[in-house]
Amino acid sequence: MFSILLNGFGNGLTVCMNLGSALWTASAVNLTHTLHWSLLVVLLVEGVAVTATNVLFLGRFDWRRVLGNLIYMFLFSYVVAGFTALLQLTPIQTWPLAVRVLLDLFGLVCIGVAISIYQRVNVIMHPNDDFMQIIRFKWLHGRAAVAQPISFIPPIAISLVCFLITRQLYAINIGTAFSLLCQGFVIAAADRVVFPSLKHRHLEV
Repeated sequence: MFSILLNGFGNGLTVCMNLGSALWTASAVNLTHTLHWSLLVVLLVEGVAVTATNVLFLGRFDWRRVLGNLIYMFLFSYVVAGFTALLQLTPIQTWPLAVRVLLDLFGLVCIGVAISIYQRVNVIMHPNDDFMQIIRFKWLHGRAAVAQPISFIPPIAISLVCFLITRQLYAINIGTAFSLLCQGFVIAAADRVVFPSLKHRHLEV
């Protein structure tokens, strides 16, 4: 529950700052502007699509894993939408640019720490992060710093398609570059220093 709230807060903060969100969140924000759907609906649809991809990558239907993905996705989608709406009621969007950049990067670090926690707990996981976990341990021998940018290829493609349609990009800025280049390192570091006794469990990839 702590990791769900931390992840939702981090994503809500980056969406509110509009200085660059994590790649999956940025793709969802761009889809909302392209399709004129709510962020909540886009997050849910995107999560279902990634869950189906995870089943294909695993080569089998693990009902417990799929159910966990869907439960996390629904909880997470509401938490992100809620934190975004709540933070937009505060004056933080009017604060100096340097402060907003630091808040955006702080939000991205919160996301990386949250991912590290619930990937190790491995009870339920967001399908996007399960997607990264499958890539990380099935093909890349546990290297988070390599797996994270590879797992970002689909959201980058989604954002590019949205740009070709609308000629505008949303939620992509300095924070997006930080997410692409550094989030894998944040996850790997959090594995070592945040609840270090907590080890990866049930790695059935």
